[in-house]
Amino acid sequence: MSTLVKSNGTSSLKSMMEDFWNADKFFNKPFFNPEKLPAVNVRETKNRYELELAVPGFKKDDFKVTTENGFLTISAEIKEEKNEEKENFTRKEFSYSSFSRTFNLPEDVVEDDVNASYHNGILSVELKKSGKQLTSKKEVKIS
Repeated sequence: MSTLVKSNGTSSLKSMMEDFWNADKFFNKPFFNPEKLPAVNVRETKNRYELELAVPGFKKDDFKVTTENGFLTISAEIKEEKNEEKENFTRKEFSYSSFSRTFNLPEDVVEDDVNASYHNGILSVELKKSGKQLTSKKEVKIS
């Protein structure tokens, strides 16, 4: 509803102070932002499941893809440090970025047969199906 309130485009001192002291934000950026998790497309074909994650700015070696106990985990981490020293000043900068996504695998996935590739900002993961039929859906009567 506040989006319908007319504004001249400038923030008041009160709103700036509220934003500054808001426990969920620091300098207008959320501490934890679920929107920063990479977008994922999941596709099922006859013989496999395919996942595509949009993760530009990473390198192939930044990723870790694991399967364990029926779960697929895809994570990545980037750490950068830059040091510049000159006669009158020293500049040090660093940045850190990471994410982790975990997916519950269907019963017909062969956990030992997973392939991944990274090209042009897209991480592709292929999970081979075992060929075994999943158990059929059954209705459970409640007593």
